[in-house]
Amino acid sequence: MHVQIALYDGFDPLDVLGPFEVFHSAGLFSGGQVTTEFVTAEGAREVPSGFASITLTATAVLDPGKESVIVVPGAAGGLSMDPAVEGGIGRLLAAAGRSELPNRLREALAGPDAAVATVCGGSILLAHAGLADGRPLVTHERGRDLAGTKAVPVEARMVDDGNLLSSGNVTSGIDLALHLVEREVGPRVAHAVGELIRHERRGTVWSTTGAPVVAA
Repeated sequence: MHVQIALYDGFDPLDVLGPFEVFHSAGLFSGGQVTTEFVTAEGAREVPSGFASITLTATAVLDPGKESVIVVPGAAGGLSMDPAVEGGIGRLLAAAGRSELPNRLREALAGPDAAVATVCGGSILLAHAGLADGRPLVTHERGRDLAGTKAVPVEARMVDDGNLLSSGNVTSGIDLALHLVEREVGPRVAHAVGELIRHERRGTVWSTTGAPVVAA
């Protein structure tokens, strides 16, 4: 499994580094079956996070045709979801939505080889770009209704809809990464990573598989 972590200006570091540590450790425990890189829609560059003291280096351009999982983090900033509020999460996500990132993610979702996985507010970016129309999605509680989009909001810690996965709130990115390792590499490697970082996943992974819920 190859993982492209898609950075953009104002990303939340924990949305990136939590999953990165899981994927890196999975690579060690699987003999190199998991590889990870930091990418942007523009190519290799220094990418400032939402915290002034943290910047990460993207080493390549996001490749939507590569067989991979593309992880899209949320943003870190003021808590306002209003795009007009300077320094707010809503403004940072709106700026990322005007970049080439949504176009590359659209290509990835349309192709046969890639999956897209969002952490926290990353799903808001996809939903407002029309990339999750009619599909189940979870995000940070401040954007859980995904107002103004055609995504189908789900109250869950994590949603797995095949080539589109999403997780709510910041620390759920670790759960998402462990789920991906279990799904793509196997439960033994995922268990070993969970033991290493002393993290136990919470909640049921929601999906459209299995028996539907009926009224009691």
